[in-house]
Amino acid sequence: MKLFDVYPVNDIIIEKALGSHVWDEKGTEYLDLYGGHAVISIGHTHPHYVKRLTDQLNKVGFYSNSVKMPLQEALAAKLGKISGKEDYQLFLCNSGAEANENALKLASFHNGKKKVIAFRKSFHGRTSLAVAATDNPKIVAPVNETDNVIFLPWEDEAALEQAFQAHEISSVIIEGIQGVGGINVASESFLRKIRSLCDAHNAVYIADAVQCGYGRSGKFFSHDHADVNADIYTMAKGMGNGFPIGGIIISPKIQPSYGMLGTTFGGNHLACAAALAVLEVIEGEQLISNAATVGNYLMEQLRTIPQVKEVRGRGLMIGIELPETLAHVRKELLAKHKIFTGEAKPNVIRLLPSLALTKAHADEFLAAFKAELAK
Repeated sequence: MKLFDVYPVNDIIIEKALGSHVWDEKGTEYLDLYGGHAVISIGHTHPHYVKRLTDQLNKVGFYSNSVKMPLQEALAAKLGKISGKEDYQLFLCNSGAEANENALKLASFHNGKKKVIAFRKSFHGRTSLAVAATDNPKIVAPVNETDNVIFLPWEDEAALEQAFQAHEISSVIIEGIQGVGGINVASESFLRKIRSLCDAHNAVYIADAVQCGYGRSGKFFSHDHADVNADIYTMAKGMGNGFPIGGIIISPKIQPSYGMLGTTFGGNHLACAAALAVLEVIEGEQLISNAATVGNYLMEQLRTIPQVKEVRGRGLMIGIELPETLAHVRKELLAKHKIFTGEAKPNVIRLLPSLALTKAHADEFLAAFKAELAK
């Protein structure tokens, strides 16, 4: 049997990882500024994380949500404390797509309406409704197509107001910082406008924080920069530092009922142990403030480089837009300088490193980046 060939891959086999570095099977060291799509939040194989998972596996690895799990309650308490959303409710699942799927469904259950507002260049996942709200027709199969999703231009307040006037809106789903779309930061005024219109029309504000949440932006949720509270926040990538876990936190105004949502694997013992370890390290090592400090330093330095067209982002979620003639630079960083980065096609380099990235790591990247541009 062969693998189903849907991923273009680098010809590299990673055999060891620690902190912000990985090593291939030949022992070559790489600086990891991508963290497997923003997943590695506290650094590879952090000792506290490894111990938490190992200790839990030696007790019980899995049982279903048919029994009481104190680990879930402990995770909810810790998440509420660190995020500042202690009055919210937690539902655990397995991935970002599943989190967004549940959020959109829950919004419709809550207000009985169908129409969803999403935005151009959005990416919300690959499951049925999440992909229907994703602005990429290439990954939307015919069975996923629906007229319940309305795509609006990014940051267009007039179009947003018009959509609310023309339709019965169930929810608005928005990434505080678009990831796949090119690291586009939603303005504080636009997020506040969404909040006010949702309040006025009994719609649900869904903050997609799958990539831009969990401290990556220098605040727990990137939407916090606008000083607004969403009704539902979706989470995944950095939540388990590589262990598959996702979740939504839900405003107290939305009431649960038995059977409304469900999952087999979501919130299992190992997943909760991983998520608790992540939050304990984020809190103990002050990684959210580190993301803000190192991220701001990186962006300031990048903006001094003449060949860079624009630098976008917050904290350690950074997009570097280059002229199309320099779109090859990302591949050269990996091939010649052994630095992993990401991309948003065709010519935006995405940096999504561990929140524990140091200034020395940042300087290492900057030196390699400038050297490559100098050619």
